[in-house]
Amino acid sequence: MQIGVPKEIKIHEYRVGMTPAGVREAVAGSHRVLVQSGAGDAQGLTDEAYQKAGATIAQTADEVFAAADLIVKVKEPQPAELGMLREGQTIFAYLHLAPDHQQTRALMEKGVTAIAYETVSDPRGKLPLLSPMSEVAGRMAVQVGAHCLEMSAGGRGVLLGGTASVAPAKVVVLGGGTAGSNAVRMAIGAEAQVTCLDVDLDRLSQLDQSFGPALTTLLSTRQAIEDRVLEADLLIGAVLVPGAATPRLVGRDLVKSMKRGSVIVDISIDQGGSIETSHPTSHAAPTYIESGVVHYCVTNMPGAVARTSTMALSNATLPFVLALANKGPVPAMREDPHLRNGLNVCHGKITHPGVAAALGLSFTPPAEAIGA
Repeated sequence: MQIGVPKEIKIHEYRVGMTPAGVREAVAGSHRVLVQSGAGDAQGLTDEAYQKAGATIAQTADEVFAAADLIVKVKEPQPAELGMLREGQTIFAYLHLAPDHQQTRALMEKGVTAIAYETVSDPRGKLPLLSPMSEVAGRMAVQVGAHCLEMSAGGRGVLLGGTASVAPAKVVVLGGGTAGSNAVRMAIGAEAQVTCLDVDLDRLSQLDQSFGPALTTLLSTRQAIEDRVLEADLLIGAVLVPGAATPRLVGRDLVKSMKRGSVIVDISIDQGGSIETSHPTSHAAPTYIESGVVHYCVTNMPGAVARTSTMALSNATLPFVLALANKGPVPAMREDPHLRNGLNVCHGKITHPGVAAALGLSFTPPAEAIGA
């Protein structure tokens, strides 16, 4: 199979879909891998390293998209890339279609098979291709939140851990999944006063056992959210409904009542965001201030730590890439229901219920779409 790895063109996105080590595995399986020149340069993965692993270097994205049967990316195809896709092609990437009607329509019209990293599952009901980047984003949320609390960044001038004579900052995390629990871990490590809210009592119990008295766990109710948000110095939105639009847990009026100079880091922004005042930003201009509150809503947070993120992501995606290449996309998905759960668009049809519901479009079961 012809596998194509284009250079990412989203603003300040430095990750790459496959590493040289992954390319070597694919080439060993008798596949041809076409990598766009410079795709990994920013993180030290040179064209020479890819060539040594057996890749063919293409000078332009057009060459990659024209030749490849399987496109392996990191972020969703940008408008210029959508125009390069062709019928019968398979794209494997983070897609986050629920809040993105334009991209969804384009994928449907192109007749491609679109498999989203973020909805591929595993036998434990987890999301193995989302987890590595959720882990990175959760850890980064505290790091960037701490910076945004500095007065030079518009924050209220609060140190997360306080000092010997000054109380620590109050950090509130909405959602106790992979991103949320990693944010909790980092915030506790910074000696902040940390609260995590979730609707899953079992998950709250696990967090309580993991972190003990350093963490306050609360059932996520409207009253609990309101009480904690009002006293938060740093609010982290880490809610996820796989494939679907993120529920809005914090309304505009509540944001207006937050402390002036407090900070919101909305990790959930890829799926629409959990805060009503959130809107997507980029690494070029990561923050804005609304109602006196600093908002950080970058849609590709892990791209800032591209080397760590690429290695973690490639480790997770490689077995699926090889399965798609070795067996062909349709046979691979027929055989593996967890890979099939990643199918979001196929032959012009929406094949994920969360995406269909979020966009008001009709849903076709993935097994039906591929004839499983």
